[in-house]
Amino acid sequence: METGSYVSIPPNPGALETMGDRPFSFYPPVVGVEHNEWTFKQATWSEILVMNTKSSMEVWVPRRFLGELSKVDEPVMIVGLKRELEYRAGSLWPHERRIIEMPKAVNDYARPPAGETPPPPTRLQEIRGSEGAESRIGRMIVIALGAMLLLTFAIVSYFRSKHDPTNVQFIGIEQKALSLKATDDYHAVIRALGAPKQDRWREGAGEMQYRLLAYPDQGISVILMGLERDKVRYIGALDKDWKPVHSVELPGHGNTRAMLGKLARF
Repeated sequence: METGSYVSIPPNPGALETMGDRPFSFYPPVVGVEHNEWTFKQATWSEILVMNTKSSMEVWVPRRFLGELSKVDEPVMIVGLKRELEYRAGSLWPHERRIIEMPKAVNDYARPPAGETPPPPTRLQEIRGSEGAESRIGRMIVIALGAMLLLTFAIVSYFRSKHDPTNVQFIGIEQKALSLKATDDYHAVIRALGAPKQDRWREGAGEMQYRLLAYPDQGISVILMGLERDKVRYIGALDKDWKPVHSVELPGHGNTRAMLGKLARF
């Protein structure tokens, strides 16, 4: 034999039987088994029984799938496999990598194979394509016009409702049927409504004096007004939101509602 020539070493699966309890790993690893470290258990003429060192799972490996042992056992001995194996249903089977074909897009069926020039469209196809494009453009124009008409109608209706006198909304104002008159003083109010929960004067009102008699159970505050405190008279009643709910007529001065509406809360 010439110097430098290479002689291959044939597979020697029987060497596994002499390894005893020494751990080894399969290459390529067995698909479906997470931990790739095994020990030899026993052998027959056609199979080798091995055990996984982590899960203690035992499995028979057909001898026809066993390859060579590595020359170096650091960090662990490697046992080659002639085919990639998969653990399934308690046995080892040749692993088949399945290639999932992606579904074709709708337009892919009409594409010619690579390198081929698609045939020119016929006159009928050109006419149909032109009609289809014109039909789509026509539908888009109709939709756009419809949207513009609806928008215009909505705008016109909005502004018309703003200026239409028949569309005036009237908001009802609660009125209290109080048997009080512009000539009634503090004692007349007490006789009609009873003693108030609160009785206070408005401070800093200038020459005009204002007196408030609160009746929260009835939801009103009675207002008396006059130039002197001992001569104040009834001018109306306000609700809890300080809105007029009753007013009286003043001789030569009209109704007191406007006066009550401008009166500051006190």
